[in-house]
Amino acid sequence: MSKSFQLSLAPEKLWQAINPWILNLAGGQFGIVNIDLGQTHEPETERAILDQVGSYGRQLGRIGDALEVLLRHINQDELSDAEQDTLDILKGQLAEIRKIKQQKRAEGLAG
Repeated sequence: MSKSFQLSLAPEKLWQAINPWILNLAGGQFGIVNIDLGQTHEPETERAILDQVGSYGRQLGRIGDALEVLLRHINQDELSDAEQDTLDILKGQLAEIRKIKQQKRAEGLAG
């Protein structure tokens, strides 16, 4: 009798053990949600600011809100085309952020 030809393209074992405690310790990640403070000389100060003032997103949001106020009160007529383009891009991004915030608030009220 001749042997039949067999071809297997999949590995014999289709499982992988995942230990969340050693998953990525080399990169300093210990949980599902982590904030990388980057290269800072004052990590304790960074953590205190995040805890007491607000997340980076909240801080950037407030800066964006303040910039919109300032942009409404300055004369932009003397800006170069490149400078005006830079402000237009920023205004567009701030409008997108405002739209997303409104959508999330509406979802929260509906949910």
